[in-house]
Amino acid sequence: PAILRAAGRNLNTAFPRFRTAGDLYTHIRDITKEGGDFTVRNFVGVIEDISVQSSTVETELFPLGALDFYTRKNMGWQYTQEELDKWMLPTRGGDQGDYRDGMQEKIHNVIDCLRTEPRSKRAIIPIPFPSEGSKTVNWHDQGQTKCCRELHLYIEDGQLKCTGILRMQNASIFPKNIHFFATLLEHVGRELKMPVGEYTHWITNLCHDRSAISC
Repeated sequence: PAILRAAGRNLNTAFPRFRTAGDLYTHIRDITKEGGDFTVRNFVGVIEDISVQSSTVETELFPLGALDFYTRKNMGWQYTQEELDKWMLPTRGGDQGDYRDGMQEKIHNVIDCLRTEPRSKRAIIPIPFPSEGSKTVNWHDQGQTKCCRELHLYIEDGQLKCTGILRMQNASIFPKNIHFFATLLEHVGRELKMPVGEYTHWITNLCHDRSAISC
């Protein structure tokens, strides 16, 4: 429908583009290879194929079982105590990467928003800390400094697209993040009966791994 192809312009054409999440992963591992507290600021990359299949980046830290577990956990889906004991490790991200609180309600809100008004700019998945308002934010508490801050979903060119805003991205943790984002987008796209288009990944602080200071 014409309503899904409203006039506009997406300036992400100026950013580096990657065919798959694996290609972007290779790139960010390379540009942060100095390691330690070496930080790349304001990195932006566009992933053209954000399907779950193309966004499954298996590594030594994140084998397929770990990716599946963390994605189900962050989606608010069921998992077993046995899976928790097997896959959950501090090196794979702690409270900063726990996005499950209210996630199903947030996803439902996005679906309702875009189904009701496909041109909306309000389809967001906010990921603040859950227990208090931002007025009481405490930088000492990792649970209050989530790595991903928001996912902005929108319809453009007849496709569901997304921009992710991250405070912090350790390149080593990227496979977990992108598998979750891809699964979320696939789920929303299926509910909207709409193909999923490109994904724009915006990172304020990009480091090689969790050895970075106060990440």
